[in-house]
Amino acid sequence: MLSAEFKITHLDLDILAWLDAKPPQRKPLADSLEEINFFVQKNQEWVIEGCYADLLEHVIKNANEIVFLNKDIETCISNCKKRPWEQHKYKSQEEQNNNLEMLIDWVKEYPNRTDEFSLKAHKQLFDDFSGKKTEYISNHQTNDGLENYHE
Repeated sequence: MLSAEFKITHLDLDILAWLDAKPPQRKPLADSLEEINFFVQKNQEWVIEGCYADLLEHVIKNANEIVFLNKDIETCISNCKKRPWEQHKYKSQEEQNNNLEMLIDWVKEYPNRTDEFSLKAHKQLFDDFSGKKTEYISNHQTNDGLENYHE
């Protein structure tokens, strides 16, 4: 993980984007943006990770570098199947694995979606960013800190 490699604070946008509800529901955008603002103000150096173009669009003006993990769908699915237990999201590995099929179905739709989770939205953010940016299209390109990311 980049945050561990550089010893800087990490924010996973999944944590602040969703309400604790079943079925899952997005938090109001204003609430998530308030939490991001607090995080950025509290931390001078940071890594923010997530696939939420609406949230990233807000914070990208504070970034000095972005990394776009733009891997093919088969690679993303393979990475999903190999992902380590995300203890900050799930109570157990089993609970995480219970969501695997849903995650894979979601990943398969990535190139076709038109929402804030779409390839189109992510590509636009990347293309519009004027600072240092890197795009990885395969696991072999990435450094040790990135190869396990699945999105």
